[in-house]
Amino acid sequence: MITQVCQYLKNWFKLAEFAGTFEIKSGTITSYDDGDMGLLDGQYFRVIGSVFNDGVHKNDAEHSDLVDETFTGAVWAMGVPMAVLDLVDDIKAWQTKYGAIDSEAMSPFISESFGGYSYSKGSSSTGASSGGTWQSTFASQLAPWRKI
Repeated sequence: MITQVCQYLKNWFKLAEFAGTFEIKSGTITSYDDGDMGLLDGQYFRVIGSVFNDGVHKNDAEHSDLVDETFTGAVWAMGVPMAVLDLVDDIKAWQTKYGAIDSEAMSPFISESFGGYSYSKGSSSTGASSGGTWQSTFASQLAPWRKI
């Protein structure tokens, strides 16, 4: 989810960028040019140019979601603020509750009537449905970190 949030924000919180050939083995990423790149335990980083691992990952070999491979591309060391990580957790919880494709909250209709029954969902000042997407639901909270 953090990859999608950073993509939405157009903000990768980049601290350093490494380019070249990288090896991922047993949940650890190393650069043939820069060694371990100085990523701290628990620090987030973005992988670009990988077949299996493009996206944002947490530097944690014990709980890594990285797939072993060697690739040529880039790795960005990130400095994601704790407030953004907290929002990512809130968005994950919201997605679990409301994000299912058949969820009533995800209905594209603001109002509907059939068989003598009708209902209307509230709407925001922008006209978007209050039960829309995580982007519309969390837009105001994410706004301080969004880049144009």
